[in-house]
Amino acid sequence: MSVSPPPPASATGLSHEHAYLAWRTHDARFDGKLFAGVTSTGIYCRPVCRVRLPKQANCRFYANAAAAEQAGFRPCLRCRPELAPGWSLSDSSGSLAHAGADWIARQMAKGESTALPGLAAHLGVSERHVRRIFGQVHGVSPLAWASTQRLLWAKRLLTDTDLSLTAVAQASGFGSVRRFNAALAQHYQLTPSAIRKRLPAPAAAEQLGLRLPWRAPYDAGAMQAFLTARPLPGVEAWAQGRWWRTLRLTMAGQVLTGWLALHLDTDRGEARVEVAPCLAPALGQIALMLRHLLDLDTDTQAIDQALSCAPLQPMPGLRMPGCVDGFETTVRIILGQQITVAAACTLTARLVARYGDAVDTPLPHLNRLFPSPKVLLEANPKDMGALGIIRTRTAAIQAVAQAVLDGSLVLSPGQPLTALDTLKALPGVGEWTAQLVALRVLAWPDAFPASDAGVRLALGGMNAAQALQCAQAWQPWRGYATLRLWHALSHPTQPSPS
Repeated sequence: MSVSPPPPASATGLSHEHAYLAWRTHDARFDGKLFAGVTSTGIYCRPVCRVRLPKQANCRFYANAAAAEQAGFRPCLRCRPELAPGWSLSDSSGSLAHAGADWIARQMAKGESTALPGLAAHLGVSERHVRRIFGQVHGVSPLAWASTQRLLWAKRLLTDTDLSLTAVAQASGFGSVRRFNAALAQHYQLTPSAIRKRLPAPAAAEQLGLRLPWRAPYDAGAMQAFLTARPLPGVEAWAQGRWWRTLRLTMAGQVLTGWLALHLDTDRGEARVEVAPCLAPALGQIALMLRHLLDLDTDTQAIDQALSCAPLQPMPGLRMPGCVDGFETTVRIILGQQITVAAACTLTARLVARYGDAVDTPLPHLNRLFPSPKVLLEANPKDMGALGIIRTRTAAIQAVAQAVLDGSLVLSPGQPLTALDTLKALPGVGEWTAQLVALRVLAWPDAFPASDAGVRLALGGMNAAQALQCAQAWQPWRGYATLRLWHALSHPTQPSPS
């Protein structure tokens, strides 16, 4: 096998000696941020892998799986690099390259093109600049990055599900089994059948399931409390020790509806998810959606260090709850303007009961989809008013629906700063609403709703201007500071975000 010489220390942020030490000690802090290739076997592993430790001279270290594969290594079938936690580096000097990688992942998950012209247009830079920054930050081209992610996702589907080879090829973006087989043979020297023979067959309960590992520490209790404290009857439910909800997804232009059931497994350090069989083509999209909802890819060490000052309380592993659907969460935030969480949930439940389509699930009381933008745009404002939704909020909801449908507003992570300007230009959308959308929908770690009643109360009754001034010390993690302030509140009836 031909592999490249050891990459420089800047490729991983560690010297060769320190990277080897991280692998030798199975340091989980570097899981997803460090991959080790072994020249004597041609295999690359995660630092948590329990294989026999090779000689240091035979090791090559890389910051991502794509760089390891570009150097000629194949993924380990034991530690499974495709299961490594992701990363979130929104404030780094390489943010453009990371935003590009995120765009590629989301396009792949939706079955859409990852071609370089589209990537460059999304980032607002030239194709040449995209290639240059990808090479500088990731060590590979955008094409090589996309190819690695597609192959690793296909390998994961082969390992964790009993989907047919045709379904796996389609779900991972290869289009045909022939192209899928050729790619595996070229890159991994394996066939799909060989991968399945080398690994245990998936348990029946996990045939359409996902394992989503997180990087410790992770406050699973706080995340579960957040999800269950905002119930949406018909759409969400807590049953059988799991959080359930209905889904409407679009995959390669096809609308799919179904359900999922989520369990936060603290013993294994991962979220375990069961998915309706009809959603099999969208498993990749569901995985990305849940990683955002549960904030699984954030490395909290830097955040905990930056937010260690008063009045913030130490809360290791506290993560920012994201969302399942950007439009749905934006509507829920609008309905929560100036009222309590409980009141907002009541209004949203009425909206779902009136306008949500029916869907079949294993739970009789989990039977509704959240209304689509088209349905709410076409709803009669008087009918919405009869549900208790005041005119200004109805107008705001319908304005957001119109903007989503015409493409002027994209409510998903990775959007540019101009998204907030577009949002705030809509009627009934003020700074508080925009900042909460930035926090939970767009995944901006520095968003800060200075006028939020809970934030101001936790800060001793400051006004919005004073809260904003106080929060300057917490940049670029003011969103996580907000979450800590909400947790610090002692009054259980105090309004907080919906």
